[in-house]
Amino acid sequence: MTQVKANKKDFNLSDQAMGAIMMALQKSLLEQSDIVPVLKDFKFKLSEDGLVVMNPPLVKYDVKALEEDA
Repeated sequence: MTQVKANKKDFNLSDQAMGAIMMALQKSLLEQSDIVPVLKDFKFKLSEDGLVVMNPPLVKYDVKALEEDA
């Protein structure tokens, strides 16, 4: 069996990336949908602050509909 040595680098998520993950979670909860495809589609870029999500999800909701449900 061949061993492959890889350059191991540790990366941290930036505050923006953490926010993107939280928005994806919020969106999946509101829409009652699976979060996995959203997370798999994230495109990351390394910045000085850590990994940044280049395509964060947009969460849209109807305020009137939320008020009616309350």
